[in-house]
Amino acid sequence: MYLAWDPQQGVGELKQLVQKTIGGYRVDYKKYYDAHAIKDSPKLRDTNPSVVFVPGLGLFGFGRSKKEARITTEFFINAIHVMEGANALEDGPAPNPLPQARTAEQSKEFTQFHNYVALPRSEAFRIEYWALEEAKLQRMPPEAEFSRKVVLVVGGASGIGREVALMLAKKGAHVVVSDADQDGAAKVAGETKAASSSEQAAFVPVNLASPQSLRDAARFTVLEFGGIDAIVNTAAIFPVAGPEGELTDAQWSKTFLVNVTGNYLLALETASIFEEQRLQTAIVLTSSANAVVSKRGSEAYDTSKAALSHLIRELAIKLAPHVRVNGIAPATVVAGSAMFPRERVIQSLEKYKIAFSEADTTEDLRAKLADFYAQRTVTKRAILPQDCANAIVWLLSEQSAKTTGHVIPVDGGLTEAFLR
Repeated sequence: MYLAWDPQQGVGELKQLVQKTIGGYRVDYKKYYDAHAIKDSPKLRDTNPSVVFVPGLGLFGFGRSKKEARITTEFFINAIHVMEGANALEDGPAPNPLPQARTAEQSKEFTQFHNYVALPRSEAFRIEYWALEEAKLQRMPPEAEFSRKVVLVVGGASGIGREVALMLAKKGAHVVVSDADQDGAAKVAGETKAASSSEQAAFVPVNLASPQSLRDAARFTVLEFGGIDAIVNTAAIFPVAGPEGELTDAQWSKTFLVNVTGNYLLALETASIFEEQRLQTAIVLTSSANAVVSKRGSEAYDTSKAALSHLIRELAIKLAPHVRVNGIAPATVVAGSAMFPRERVIQSLEKYKIAFSEADTTEDLRAKLADFYAQRTVTKRAILPQDCANAIVWLLSEQSAKTTGHVIPVDGGLTEAFLR
């Protein structure tokens, strides 16, 4: 599809031109199909363009994946090179009939530009809707559940976020792993590529307390993959009190800045993208069972998560109808969590008088603590990052298309967290 846009015009005019031109393109493509299809032709395929050319701006390829879009664009560029090469060999008026045609009458069906001769539309159609090609397409595996989807995973360098990134990659998504830990994000992006494709994952650093950083992460995602279909945030902080057992004012403020305001800013900085796209989009935020369980020593974290649970409901209303906003409320997830460094795990084991050895690995220590927490639940099973990732991916999927404004517990049956 060619857009007759003057680079001197603004973006607003370009958007209007896209809307105006795409409708005509679809109609013209349908006419092309109807004009050349015969009884045994394969059914009409997608009427949208695979390549869009905008003068002064560039060439845009579209496909089920970035790889497919890239290959599509490469074909188009190669076609340009063939045309350019043909015209470089200009050697006077073309003979009549053209050497590509069998007869003089058939020669009229070809389109010619200088020394380049294009196939008749009928021949191009026979190639595009070739029965053997259709048979090959029909034998391809079903399209992956999250094919064509672009997901920004904040907090993706460890724990739940890492599992979400890997799970989405295996289901065909394009994933941007984002985290304050840039090295960790890069590592998980590499693992994500290994689980899907080298072209379907990327990473970008982010600071939840900075609107500009969140804006940059969203912009990076759009430029890398063409848009955003879903956002996941699993990042949070758990402040540790000093020797006197109280948090400083700065610790209290930062907890709410990251755990509550950061989620609000994330939604705010991406809302304009969703409005422009006008596509069905999903956001999943990570609250906690602590949001409804009162206890000593974690007041800042617990109340910040209670605020987040309500923010989820508020955002579901604010961003409707195109954006669904939901959350999960896990019980303590110790395995692989950046919120549970070795020192904190040891403090908790000592607090609960759980035997351990300094020679134990950090993951072994985490497993002991996770098992202790599991005994508090109805199911007696530790909550793993994979359990939370399963719930998040379901909330992102079409299976939950009618669910918004809800927080799903993933706590093994923690009775103190039963909603009253």
